[in-house]
Amino acid sequence: MDSYDLVITNGVCVTASDIAPFDIAVKDEKIALQAPSGSLSKAKTKRLIDAEGGYVMPGGIDCHVHLQEPSMFGKGTAADSFETGTRSAIAGGNTTIVAFAPQQRHMDSVLAALRATQERARDTCYCDYGLHVKVSNPSANALAEIPQLAAAEGVSSLKIYMTYAALQLRDAEILSVLLAARSAQILTMVHAENGDVLAWLTDRLEAAGRFAPKYHAHAHSRILEEEATHRAIALSALLAHTPILLVHVSAPGAAAHIRAAQTAGHPVFAETCPQYLFLTREDLDPPPGGGGVEGAKCVCAPPPRAAADHGAIWTGLRNGTFAVLSSDHCAFRFDDAVTGKKTSVSAAHPAGRFRDIPNGLPGIETRLPLVWSARKLEPTRFVEVTSTNAAKLYGLYPRKGALVPGVSDADLVVWYPEGRLGEFPVRNEMLHHNVDYTPYEGRMVDNWPRYTILRGKVVWDRDGGGIVSEKGYGRFLKRERSCLNAVWDRVEEEGPFDLEAL
Repeated sequence: MDSYDLVITNGVCVTASDIAPFDIAVKDEKIALQAPSGSLSKAKTKRLIDAEGGYVMPGGIDCHVHLQEPSMFGKGTAADSFETGTRSAIAGGNTTIVAFAPQQRHMDSVLAALRATQERARDTCYCDYGLHVKVSNPSANALAEIPQLAAAEGVSSLKIYMTYAALQLRDAEILSVLLAARSAQILTMVHAENGDVLAWLTDRLEAAGRFAPKYHAHAHSRILEEEATHRAIALSALLAHTPILLVHVSAPGAAAHIRAAQTAGHPVFAETCPQYLFLTREDLDPPPGGGGVEGAKCVCAPPPRAAADHGAIWTGLRNGTFAVLSSDHCAFRFDDAVTGKKTSVSAAHPAGRFRDIPNGLPGIETRLPLVWSARKLEPTRFVEVTSTNAAKLYGLYPRKGALVPGVSDADLVVWYPEGRLGEFPVRNEMLHHNVDYTPYEGRMVDNWPRYTILRGKVVWDRDGGGIVSEKGYGRFLKRERSCLNAVWDRVEEEGPFDLEAL
């Protein structure tokens, strides 16, 4: 009888804290054993993988993914379903994603939004998945349901917006959501841009005849993000330092506000994304002969900033300002005038109208290869920001994001030995999403996940068939409260929000 289900030998194991040559044995979906390199090469096992000196890491965890969401504003509809999005995820080394269950304005219930999304995702996913809830209508009923999200549904995070007419909450509404989330020990994610100023700038730009995609970056000036970030931190501090996570941070000034709050001891976390490391606002301005609307491919919010800003974002990843690096995968097809980026094109606006361009980029599959190939993070820090911290922040650790024998799921990504592939360009044709472009077309990388392993099963084998699993193998994950920096223990020590203490 076989002793193990899978053995990986001759690999260099990397966790958030250590690098060492170890063999890994897997049994019953769990990490069963770590042993000295080569010592398990003759072990009884159903499958043996020789890593040939390549790195072996916990599988990627991408906790900011938009899949199969109903249209919330404009004409754009998400291109990727839970099936195609998670298929793309495993081809990029990810074993877990957390997507969104959006409550729309007309809905009085967050639980109804959650159940509708669970139904769309059921039996279709290639990787394990969880859900955040988007709150756009914090009615009395919706607020009363928030404790049930964590207690009964395994949802320990929600998201709010400070911008977009269909989603934007006013400060009083933000405070109500934060207070309810604090009481339920649910982490609040915040899209921080000043929606009122965005609307004013958009109107002013259009009055001046500025409609092209590049003006999206003008309308979403960095001061909108910086002001809203500072305000979100202030509102969380007002409520006895309620924990928040600032998502997709792009501007160094916003990062500086976050760093200052963290230095002062406030429970403020932050996330950034590859588009703020590799793209620039010039990518929204099409090249000569590009047809004008090409810049729509890189329209997201916040937009990519100047190339000179990339260094500050990399520094934030290295020094801990950013706990996590997510993709914010929110994909729309480009050459699609019905549901995609070209819905912004009309007879009056042949190059597109920036206010009507669906906001978002594909990136779930390229997140890990792009950042790994950049060689700007130590391997342990790479694992920390792409896997382990996400697991801790979103209540999945140590089941996910770790290699703890007997405890951690056998979720692994095995890379090629360094130098084996040489440099090669990213091409959309090699990707597995349901999108007709990648904003990283032609960008050079020098490695790619060789194997992705989910709960001990090889689901991606780049040299042996590519996607080798089936949809529906991915499971819904009920999550616990965040354990990063023992954040909720600190909140309990702080005590409840007290009006008398103001």
